Amino acid sequence: MNKTLLLFDSFAKGKKMQGMRSNNCVIYTRVSTKEQADNNMSLGTQRKICEQYASKGGLQIMGYFGGTYESAKTDERREFNKMLAFVKKSKERIAYIIVYSVDRFSRSGTNAMYITDQLKKQGIVVYAVTQPTDASTASGSLQQNIQFIFSEYDNQLRREKCMAGVKEKLLTGVWCTAPPMGYDIVKRDGKKEFVVNKKGKLLGKGFQWKAEGVSNEEVRSRLAAHGLKLSNQRISDFLRNPFYCGLIVHNALEGRVVEGIQEKVVSKEVFLRVNGILSQRHQGYSVKPENEVVPLKRFLKCDYCGNYLRAYKAYKNQEYYYKCNTPGCKCNKRADSLHKTFRELIAGYTLDVNEDYRQLLKIQTIATYNQLTQESSQKREGLEQQIEEIDRRIKRLRDRLAMEEIDREMYEEYKAKFLEERHAIAKELAKQGNKVSNLEKCVDGIISYASKLAATWDSGGYAEKQKLQFSVFPEGMLYNRKNDECRTPRVNEVFRQMTGLVRVLGEKENGNNTSNCTVPALVV
Repeated sequence: MNKTLLLFDSFAKGKKMQGMRSNNCVIYTRVSTKEQADNNMSLGTQRKICEQYASKGGLQIMGYFGGTYESAKTDERREFNKMLAFVKKSKERIAYIIVYSVDRFSRSGTNAMYITDQLKKQGIVVYAVTQPTDASTASGSLQQNIQFIFSEYDNQLRREKCMAGVKEKLLTGVWCTAPPMGYDIVKRDGKKEFVVNKKGKLLGKGFQWKAEGVSNEEVRSRLAAHGLKLSNQRISDFLRNPFYCGLIVHNALEGRVVEGIQEKVVSKEVFLRVNGILSQRHQGYSVKPENEVVPLKRFLKCDYCGNYLRAYKAYKNQEYYYKCNTPGCKCNKRADSLHKTFRELIAGYTLDVNEDYRQLLKIQTIATYNQLTQESSQKREGLEQQIEEIDRRIKRLRDRLAMEEIDREMYEEYKAKFLEERHAIAKELAKQGNKVSNLEKCVDGIISYASKLAATWDSGGYAEKQKLQFSVFPEGMLYNRKNDECRTPRVNEVFRQMTGLVRVLGEKENGNNTSNCTVPALVV
């Protein structure tokens, strides 16, 4: 090259071509099932043929991956991902991934094409020994992509045939995979049978106990006493599985229920009785997700364990109760008693003032809000100005790219920095809260709402009552069974301060000047 031209290298565009491709490679082998892996079906053959190709082509093998069973339907595979991580990060520049055939690499079609494309950008080529193509060229890459698509298509055909066979078996009442807990598979006269074992007989007792009205927790305890330890989730699962009453349900049956050939653990009548209990909760009480009669549900918590109390209607006396469902916690209280307590509590935060007091309350609240938010408003304005400045920088950066003053790489680098800075400022801005557009109207609405708290709670529906409860007491209400008392962890400062100000004004009107009303009061 002319020495004079070397002086202009700094003005050149585009990336320099990499040096010659290395001779380093890795070998990836796999089979689809555990049985094939245990019997070494084709794994040894795959590895031998791949090694022969590498030796013939003068390639240096830097590692072996796979060598086990991994489904090729998805590319979320441990050995497969381990291999990809190695070839991308290895200091020894890997040039080839050698596989027996493209379907050993992947059967995921378009995703396989994406992976090979990303590898190619790093100078790594996938080579299938039995389907030789030069994937480094456009025509070879096209041919390989077609092979990936056909592998995926072949996989889908196999699945359809397999599921058709599964469906046919299921329709005859034969379960195709491992049976649920409680069954053994026995072959008699060449036919497969599902026989109830010792665990299955214990599960049968579990069904009987549940049918008698015993709780899931008690069923679990009794089974554990007999040597069968199950979690609460597994108790619920087996009680809802119709396999135990001789029926088969499966996705392949497309919503149909089929009579199975398996031995029954319980009768259909007992199974239906048990699941009637599970779904309708008829063992002494009933539950409804939203019920206006029990508005403190999902608001009232147990002071002992912190869980929300559930509501139910007792069949014995037809009264509603709130109850904690935590095992071992016996928190249980009549609903009407707790409603009375809450009604008295909310009445204490209901504003009962004349128009003069209302106007004074409004002026005080606005003055307090403005004073408390003055610093926040100034900070918000400063942050908004910073965001505008960053947006101008990004626009200028884009203009410089268009004018070819900077290259794409520099543009992306600085754009990422600006966006990261903008995100941090926007996050800080969000902490400042939204600016109230019409403060007077907002305060009028709050005072009007606060003056009708008790009446709204009395006449409102479930959703309206829930909204009111959490508006005044954001963290809900706690009930202590031992002391038989309720407490509220936190009161909304707006309602608390308004109530306090009205109380002070009332004392001053009555001539009691012992209270000192400091303004502005804290209002959030």
